[in-house]
Order: sequence, then structure tokens, then C-alpha cells
Amino acid sequence: MLQLDVFIFKKNILELALKRLIFAENYQVSFMSKLVIVGTVAFDAIETPFGKTDKILGGAATYIGLSASQFNVDSSIVSIAGGDFPQDYLDLLSSKNIDISGIEIVKEGKTFFWSGRYHNDMNSRDTLVTELNTLADFNPIVPESYRDAEIVMLGNLHPLVQQSVLNQMTTKPKLVVLDTMNFWMDCALEDLHNVIKNVDVITINDEEARQLTGEYSLVVAARKIHDMGPKYVVIKKGEHGALLFHNDNVFYAPALPLEAVFDPTGAGDTFAGGFAGYLAKTGDTSFENMKNAVIYGSTLASFCVEKFGTERMQDLSSEEVLKRLLQFKQLTQFEIVLNDNL
Repeated sequence: MLQLDVFIFKKNILELALKRLIFAENYQVSFMSKLVIVGTVAFDAIETPFGKTDKILGGAATYIGLSASQFNVDSSIVSIAGGDFPQDYLDLLSSKNIDISGIEIVKEGKTFFWSGRYHNDMNSRDTLVTELNTLADFNPIVPESYRDAEIVMLGNLHPLVQQSVLNQMTTKPKLVVLDTMNFWMDCALEDLHNVIKNVDVITINDEEARQLTGEYSLVVAARKIHDMGPKYVVIKKGEHGALLFHNDNVFYAPALPLEAVFDPTGAGDTFAGGFAGYLAKTGDTSFENMKNAVIYGSTLASFCVEKFGTERMQDLSSEEVLKRLLQFKQLTQFEIVLNDNL
């Protein structure tokens, strides 16, 4: 009985510590940084082996914003949408303490639309429709009150658009995080190299890291990307987790094994939002704290895939996040005794 009481006591202490970390109760409010999120707000139509949707809320900035909102940070989305973008979607973002004054609404235009079909393995997909619409003429305008933001999250857009955002900042951000994709490596490589020089963190998947560097080894690829400018390199490996590189330091975070993956759309952006949101909340951009940010990003991404689109992230509670963080801790924590006889 005594052993059981001790176990329950330790478990309660662990849960309290993690809960304090989630809400950053052990940080002063003054540490909280402004977060600028640049990316798409969009309509998605998704088909997976589990079902299909008509047009639903999507877009990189949407996923990033909803994920970062778990930390109640002072964030602003810079994006563009058409007059067909429902007010209810804007109200949803506002309800999450996300400033939407940087979302330009072109009343006579249409919102960016993407449709895709996932294969049975859920790792590969076919793009069925891409309609740029208002995004084709997107000229991002960062709200005046956010041009001194400490953290900038550059979602997947043309590198020139990403650079134009950095050019509007009145003070040098404490941390700039960039996401990109192989499409820009194919058609705007020089522009991509130019903006990469000006960022602190790059988040890409393993295929993109190999294409960007011409190296198969992700360790060598990360080293080459370091030489391009970023001090930190995050390489996402989908269901196999994520790697964080900084100089000669490497950190690996596994993906939480899930019973079912319903829709992987937006998982990478959700990871990025959790990563950037946690860093904005804590104000600590050290390598040690970035390890925590990777875990938070992975945790939040594991929720995103459980339902279609942004549905799971819209009503995600802090208690659910706490419970899954405990699962992550149990997944990765172990004790081992090393001696000369082994």
C-alpha cells in the first residue's frame, strides 16, 4: 500500500510540473514574445482511405496559428483571402487570441483552394486541384504593432514573399523560423538561398533536406544547411519523428504511435506552430529549450492527424495536451545500468 501511495504521489508531482510547463506558470509574463505568422489561409478538400470532405478550413497559417494558440501567445496572422472566406473562420481565429488584422480580404476575389487524395499508406498523396486565386497577388503587410515581434514564423510561401516580411520588421527578430518545400527548390532556388541566409531555424522534411543539399545522409545535409545560414535545422520525418541539429549537437524526438491516422494534412504546420508558439511563450531560444519545443510540436501534430483538417485543433484542451505529453515522456524515458560486463 505504501508503494502505491508513493507511486501516486510521484505521478501527481510529475503531472503538476508538466502542467506548469504547459501554461508557463514558471515564466514571467514579460518573457512572452510577439509571434508573427506568415502563410496561407485556405480551403482544402481532402480524400483519405477513411473518407472525404468538401471545402473545409485549411492553410499553413491556420494550422500554425491554432497550434501556437495553445500557449496563449500574442500572435498575428499575415495572409490573404477572398470574399468567399467565411466570417465564422475569422471569428474562430480571433477566439484563439490570434490577431487577424494582417489578413487581407479581397471582397471580389476567391480564397486559395487545394484538393488532394492520400494513398493507403497515408505518406504519399496526389494533388487534384490547386487554385491560387488571391494568393497569386499576395503582398504581405505586417501590422504596425507586430513589426517589432521577437519571433517570426515564415510559413511555406514563395521565398520573395517570405523575404518581404523580414524587410518590414522594424527591429531584428530574436528568432526567425522558415518552412519551405521542394517546389521552391525547383523553381526559385536562388531566391530560397537568399532568404535562408536570413533565418535562424529551418524546418523541412527529409526528402527536401536531401534535395536542397544533394546529400543522402541527414547528418551531412544538416551540416550543409548550417553553412547556408540557419543555426538550427529541424528535419521532419513524418511518422518517424523529427531531428533537431545545432552545430555538432543532435536531438531526436519520436512520433507518438497512434491507433489511427485519419488525415495528415497540416501536421507539419501544426508541428511548426507548436515549436514557434512554445519558444514565443518561454522567450528562451537555447538549444536545450528547443528540444522542449520539438516535443511540444510533435505532441500537437499527433492531435492534428486524428480528424479531417483543423477540426481536432479547434477544440483541443490543455488537459488533453498534458495527458499526451505524459505519454511522450513515458515513451522516451528509460533507465539503464552500464558496466564493463556488458
